[in-house]
Amino acid sequence: MQHCNLPEHELASFPFADVTLEKDPGRLVLGGGCFWCTEAVFLAVDGVTAVTSGYAGGHAAQANYDNVCTGVTGHAEVIEILYQPEKVRYTDLLRLFFAVAHDPTQLNRQGNDIGSQYRSVIFFGNDDEKRVAEAYIHQLDDSRVFTQPIATTLEPLDAFYTAEAYHQDYAARHPLQPYIRFAALPKLEKLHKNFAGLLKKPD
Repeated sequence: MQHCNLPEHELASFPFADVTLEKDPGRLVLGGGCFWCTEAVFLAVDGVTAVTSGYAGGHAAQANYDNVCTGVTGHAEVIEILYQPEKVRYTDLLRLFFAVAHDPTQLNRQGNDIGSQYRSVIFFGNDDEKRVAEAYIHQLDDSRVFTQPIATTLEPLDAFYTAEAYHQDYAARHPLQPYIRFAALPKLEKLHKNFAGLLKKPD
């Protein structure tokens, strides 16, 4: 991972303080660059029942790919993760978000994808979710895990808009597509290497 002070295996086991939610929501909306890549990471996690690519942070009338790609609508490319709290926790998913799914130190970009639509963002559903996410970010910054400050923003989830059908399950349907091979597959390799205990078992 870029800008990380720790080896990958140490980041994977970074000892976050035990921050808990009053009630685990079973839903998490995250933005970490292109949704094709973040979707692929979380689909592999045991207890995750669905991952949907979409948009959040803007208005419904402009929530389509062509508009969002302009970077002026206020939307971010995001994924909606639905999960079973008895199998995987909200905090486990946040750990994967910071350690695997993207580089949280990049402001309004991920690699060559540039613009506010690619911002690092956690959309929270209530103050309790915001509190936990803030605690994770503070722990990472205070421990200087990364050489640069965390750029992840926290924004209220007003609405989630499902992306066009051709974006859904994109990495699984197009594993040889150059962008997927370059950007998504290394994340999956890191996930399998460092978080095997959180992965779905083979059928």
